Amino acid sequence: MSDNDVSIAQSAQNTRTRPSAVASARGAVRSLPASSVELTGGVLHQWQVRNRERTVPHSIRELRLAGNLDNLRAVADGSTEPYRGRYPFLDTDIFKTLEGLAYELTREDVDSDTRRFFDEAVDAIEAAQASDGYLNSYFQHSDTEKAPWSDLSWGHELYNLGHLIQAAVAASRQLGDDRLLAVATRFADLAVDTFGAETHDQVCGHPEVEMALVELFRATGTKSYLMLAEAFINRRGHGSVVPSVFPAEYFQDNLPLRDLPSVTGHAVRMVYLAAGAIDVHLETGDDSLLSATKRLWDDMASTKLYLTGGLGSRHSDEAIGDRYELPSERSYSETCAAIGTMQWAWRMFLATGASTYLDVFETVLYNGYAAGLSADGRAFFYDNALHRRPDHTQRSGAEPDGELLRRSWFGCPCCPPNIIRWNSQLQDYLAATDAASLYIAQYSAATIQSDAIGLTMTTVYPWDGRIEMAIDRAEPRKHTIALRIPAWCHDASISLNGDLLPIEVTDGWARVERVFAVGDRLELRLGMPVRAHGSHPSVDATRGAIAIARGPLVYAAEQQDNDRDLDDLILTASDVGGASTRAAQLTPDTPEESVVISVPARSAPAGSAELYPELGRPQPLGTTETATATLIPYYQWGNRAVGGMRVWLRSS
Repeated sequence: MSDNDVSIAQSAQNTRTRPSAVASARGAVRSLPASSVELTGGVLHQWQVRNRERTVPHSIRELRLAGNLDNLRAVADGSTEPYRGRYPFLDTDIFKTLEGLAYELTREDVDSDTRRFFDEAVDAIEAAQASDGYLNSYFQHSDTEKAPWSDLSWGHELYNLGHLIQAAVAASRQLGDDRLLAVATRFADLAVDTFGAETHDQVCGHPEVEMALVELFRATGTKSYLMLAEAFINRRGHGSVVPSVFPAEYFQDNLPLRDLPSVTGHAVRMVYLAAGAIDVHLETGDDSLLSATKRLWDDMASTKLYLTGGLGSRHSDEAIGDRYELPSERSYSETCAAIGTMQWAWRMFLATGASTYLDVFETVLYNGYAAGLSADGRAFFYDNALHRRPDHTQRSGAEPDGELLRRSWFGCPCCPPNIIRWNSQLQDYLAATDAASLYIAQYSAATIQSDAIGLTMTTVYPWDGRIEMAIDRAEPRKHTIALRIPAWCHDASISLNGDLLPIEVTDGWARVERVFAVGDRLELRLGMPVRAHGSHPSVDATRGAIAIARGPLVYAAEQQDNDRDLDDLILTASDVGGASTRAAQLTPDTPEESVVISVPARSAPAGSAELYPELGRPQPLGTTETATATLIPYYQWGNRAVGGMRVWLRSS
């Protein structure tokens, strides 16, 4: 294809409606099409540019080096070369990357190797698919003794299918390219034939295919895909997974989803399962799934989420842990779990219209998720701690060695391609509509076009709480723009064409209803004072400690910014946000655009050198001195020198 042909094709893609990643026509609200929202500036736009210019080329190089494409080619060629890699699900790293590229290829200034990789990967996938539709380069490989479908607990074949479907649907919707869709529907048809019978009782050990099958139903109208997704949701929890390595709870197979008392087991599996259940609810109207996932969400949000929105406190099984089991330095909070939590949150919002899910979405987006990628876009955290001791090394899984900070790639590289696809789709989660309203779910510089109204949003959020919206197009009828007022904001105002409006916040929404006209200017101001947060007394790890936040951002202290040992810094809640607290624009040492916070503090040695001193006896007292604690946004930590980091600091 010549450069001119590419330009013409890209122009055609950009002028047609391109549905979003979650294109349900049901629910309380509906996602706007991807073609109706464009990020034009600010942090989220910068993330997309970095994704396209740095993360994608870096990841393509790593995928080539790791041999993911070679595995697919070996199947097609009948090669006897050994399978490259340790895991049977490495095809998904290609599929997730392709899902992201389907979005990126609609944009300008895409690297030529990115286009070449997309076509190269599609060719390899098409060539590797078996005559019956099966596709998994591990099980198809000549040196694999296991037969297809023989190890559903760990084989991840249906998980692979799920990511293939999502890549295929994205390519069809965004590019008008149905090559992958033909592959995915053949594989999905095989899954329906193999697992669709009512007498079948098995499911994949790793939920994910449920979301994908529902989206394939939305894209094709083939009801058997929806029915299979529903069957997988209903079967799990009845001993449907053969226990292996970990117990049934790890696989969310200890109880049916509707009976689970709390989110449990492997964190990524849990949130993918819940998101799939909401998708099934949206298309079938099964309210028992909605009530169950609401209950599970509420329990998670109130007892199992980190302040950063991270989910998962156990390294041994990448699991969620018990209620209030939230250790800072051993926080697992896998980046993939952050993405899955946002996927669940968005679907809960679509189903209910409630803003509380968007508040969590925002917290995860700017904290637990964003920390997973380096400022240069070429290194990753698999797990995301809230406390780093100076001698800690970064590891994932059973690897014997670790880097001091982020890594360029992993033996199980599920997170980097997941970041690629999520950053490419950020505009899909900015706004939604119902029959009478346009809902602004997240704030960023962007253009938004609904059926009845079009606007340009200007802001430098999350650094500042001022959001301006200029009406570019409006139907001559009454319409409502619903503005989300985040739970952290206690001081909001709205003005129209310079005049303050009365503001009433209901369920997290401030609604402006009127016949809008082109040229109208709506301005929202969200107060962003520096806040001090404590924790529930049952969270032993942070009892009596203080964390700092501003707007949607959680902050962290890095040793390089502080001349006192982080363990010795003491904060007082009443001093946070006072006249001595400073929130200033970036300093030359910060890794990217930032607001740095300085908080008055005291410094005192920890006390006795004994690990467990006897209480009630005289102890040496250190001298308390006046100090300042300097903090940067948590997601920006680990981009400079190696050193300690704390989100939670001692309090007086």
